[in-house]
Amino acid sequence: FAQAHWCRHRSQPLAASTARTQPISAPVSLCKMAATMLSGRASLLGSTPAITRTAAPLRAPIAVPSVRTQAARPMWLPGSEPPAHLDGSLPGDFGWDPLGLGANKERLTWFAEAERVHARWAMLGVAGIMVQEVLKPDIFWYDAPTKIDLPFNVVGLVLFELVTMHWVESKRGYDIQKPNSQNQDPIFSNYSLPDHTPGYPGGIFAPFIPGDLEELKLKEIKNGRLAMLAFVGFTMAAQVTGKGPLAALSEHLADPINTSIFSKAVVVPGSAAGPSCMIPPNVVFQGLTIPTPCVGSGLWP
Repeated sequence: FAQAHWCRHRSQPLAASTARTQPISAPVSLCKMAATMLSGRASLLGSTPAITRTAAPLRAPIAVPSVRTQAARPMWLPGSEPPAHLDGSLPGDFGWDPLGLGANKERLTWFAEAERVHARWAMLGVAGIMVQEVLKPDIFWYDAPTKIDLPFNVVGLVLFELVTMHWVESKRGYDIQKPNSQNQDPIFSNYSLPDHTPGYPGGIFAPFIPGDLEELKLKEIKNGRLAMLAFVGFTMAAQVTGKGPLAALSEHLADPINTSIFSKAVVVPGSAAGPSCMIPPNVVFQGLTIPTPCVGSGLWP
């Protein structure tokens, strides 16, 4: 490269005095040699394949299906499959309908409303029985209504309740068939309920909601089911022991071994001993004889 640089500076003088000057023939030969070597090096460099880095072609992104984690639906039997008509939309739906009674959508709606009504009555009844026994433990809740002195005839009361309850329940049925069709007050037309889901009127019946409404619906039906079972237990215990629930509980806690369901009924191969009925077979109220049998006696073996 140094020789080529020298030849570049010697080229013009060399061309001008080539005919006159002979001593510079040696440097010219050196320049030719250098040019030959440079051209050979260039050819060698040109023949060497160039190594280049090519970017990889862009690929379309692979669509990865999104996996959404969902909590398993609580079932009455873990791992069981619910019936098709129980999709979990109803409060307290745990997939329990072994007989398929709710396969008809209209009947399922009515069954759900009937359960809510019975659950609410049961919660009121169970709370009333326990509060009454706390306040007046000397009064037996089972026959307490027959101890009341009414200022009017009980037959008129029964007829009044029959008419009014029939009217209320008929309007409930119309509201289930056609939701929000009974929102207008039939007597005071200035008042009406907002649009609502049947069974949850809201408005004046729910001036405030203490929490999430869906969660409260679930809690209500759970407590209502428990209250219905508790009322059956209160009734059975009253017929077998002749005492209220708190008094029966106190006896059981005082002697758990000898005061239980097994001490009231024993079943052995070939024989069975059921509990005795501790309430009278009938009650006389205002001259009317009202039968009060022990309905539980037929359930014992």
